[in-house]
Amino acid sequence: MNLMTSNRASLRRGVAVTGVVALGALALTACGNSGDEADNGVGVSLIVKTTTNPFFVAMQDGAEAAAADNGVELTMAAGKADGDEETQIQAIENAIARGDAGILITPNGPSVVDAIERARDAGLYVIALDTPPDPADAVDITFATDNREAGTLIGQWTAAQLDGEQATIAMLDLFDDKVVSVDYDRDQGFLEGMGIDVADPAVNGDEAATGSYSGGEYEIVGNEASQGAEDAGRTAMENLLTKNPDINVVYTINEPAAYGAFQALEAAGKSADDVLIVSVDGGCAGVDNVESGTIDATSQQYPVKMAELGVEAIAELVETGTAPETTEGLDFFNTGVALVSDTPADGVESIDSAAASEICWG
Repeated sequence: MNLMTSNRASLRRGVAVTGVVALGALALTACGNSGDEADNGVGVSLIVKTTTNPFFVAMQDGAEAAAADNGVELTMAAGKADGDEETQIQAIENAIARGDAGILITPNGPSVVDAIERARDAGLYVIALDTPPDPADAVDITFATDNREAGTLIGQWTAAQLDGEQATIAMLDLFDDKVVSVDYDRDQGFLEGMGIDVADPAVNGDEAATGSYSGGEYEIVGNEASQGAEDAGRTAMENLLTKNPDINVVYTINEPAAYGAFQALEAAGKSADDVLIVSVDGGCAGVDNVESGTIDATSQQYPVKMAELGVEAIAELVETGTAPETTEGLDFFNTGVALVSDTPADGVESIDSAAASEICWG
């Protein structure tokens, strides 16, 4: 990817860790591994949400490659499902007991934060990938997509494509029983991109159900949780079609949910010409769906880069004492996003599915 070189250079210009005690603790944890691990390299744990999503499988692949290149002893763990906090907490406790130098984690929910705090108290450097915890400073730094920008891009594209037509919108979110930033950032970013006023930008579903967007009038039929999964996405779409069969815009948290929504629409007799489906991820399957017309536009993110840079950051911190910096103007390190569509919109920068397929994952 073209951004990789410049991002890595920016990462290596990070600030030095200023706490002698913190560096001492980190050195002790690096030395506290088993004899074999001490010989082989720095211990790092990668803890992802689940391995049922290709996004996190790609992240594991990127971490493995970076670990091999940087002399890192990598341990991988995953929740049993998206939202499984207990398995992640146990993996954090295992990393502490093992004496790892650092942890890379995509947090599954707020209950994980206390375990992260214990890890940092034990001297481990903790980097969140993809999903910042709440509060964001519960970890040392986050490497992630700017999810608000990802949502904004597909919202702007949708508004442009509607060209003043009434927007009857289905919102397929991630959860309805917990609050995570990746969920509300994409949802609220999409609405902001459409030009719809949001009430609380960190809350899904509290905006006015009807009103004006940048091109005309809108109605939000409702918000349904998809769990980021195909089956639940189909069920969520079926529920919303029951409320209003005239839906012509579908926002989805990710591409598995988008494909489930497409199946429900197809079963209801809706054609690709009737409904715009937009999403976020940019995995190879999702890019193929853009090419086929199943998904109209998606925002592509780069999980391999997140994991690679995270592994490199911990290895460099142990070696030189240099910690990574956040991207200017943000409270995290931005790993980039690009809008993917084969139907470009004026004023919205994008790449087509052919270009996206060259840099997709999964």
